[in-house]
Amino acid sequence: MGSATLDVATLEKLLSAAVAAPSIHNTQPWRFRVDPDTVTLEIRAAVDRGLRHTDPAGRALHLSVGCALFNLRVAVAHFGWEPVTRLLPRPDEPDLLAAVRLGGTARAAPAPDLYDAVWRRHSSRFPFSARPLPTAVATELVEAAHSEGALLSRPEPGETDRLLDLTGQAEHRNTDDPDRAAESRRWVRAADRQELGMPTEVLGPQDSRERIPMRDFGAHRHPAVLPSRPFEKRPSIAVLSTAHDRRTDWLRAGQALEHVLLVATAHGLRASLLHQALEWPDLREQLVTRSGARCDHAQMVIRLGYGPEGPPTPRREARPAGQPAEGTRPLAR
Repeated sequence: MGSATLDVATLEKLLSAAVAAPSIHNTQPWRFRVDPDTVTLEIRAAVDRGLRHTDPAGRALHLSVGCALFNLRVAVAHFGWEPVTRLLPRPDEPDLLAAVRLGGTARAAPAPDLYDAVWRRHSSRFPFSARPLPTAVATELVEAAHSEGALLSRPEPGETDRLLDLTGQAEHRNTDDPDRAAESRRWVRAADRQELGMPTEVLGPQDSRERIPMRDFGAHRHPAVLPSRPFEKRPSIAVLSTAHDRRTDWLRAGQALEHVLLVATAHGLRASLLHQALEWPDLREQLVTRSGARCDHAQMVIRLGYGPEGPPTPRREARPAGQPAEGTRPLAR
């Protein structure tokens, strides 16, 4: 392709794709800045949107930014550029989590279904059907995680029960902890305050069979006040993990998570994230099985299946901070 330009409309499309990513409690803990001289998009942590009690180390914040980073990479490639990505590019600026420079012509044509899936992916906290995941699709999800440096494992039924039990224990702890319960309630938004947080219509019901512990964002003390429906009897669960547990691993895990979710969306799968056990160190350690000398670190528990599409969670307007790109700027392909 010859020369091309990055105009304001394209820039806003790139940012809109990035912010379509999932984030813990829909905190959207990211800020963007464009450097027009190097044609680089920076993603910084919005630490004021961090969850002090639920996510004190910022691991979930980094995963959320990693998801946004993957969407940005997909969008940049969709528009024909090579996304040249650096994680934690300047150690003296710890809030700068990633930078994506728009390089030459993309080395490989991006999968169009991934870019389309960016706009169609929504978390679904509703019951799924009993239809099993096809083996070929499950294999593709594993490969998606592996391509980003993470491992996606699908436990056997007995192990699934154990993971759901750990998630249930964590959910009870979260509800009983006054600080975490209050923090969760603060992110439930009314219909007229939908830029951040969880609007009530996306929260979904609780499992009347008490098999799948869905997060109670309202942290109700009395379960009887929550709507309930029977969820699937044999849920399909996957655990995303990494070999190490550094900030770069959290960012890679976020990219792997979003890659998995977009592939799932492209195949008509729904997904919801069971993060509760990851918020308690002793329970998080039990989410993965040690193998020999290797000990993987769990980064997310994903529930997958076929069912209703969840309603979209609102996003803040995608607008870069700092110096905007003025007019158009020629870029080498």
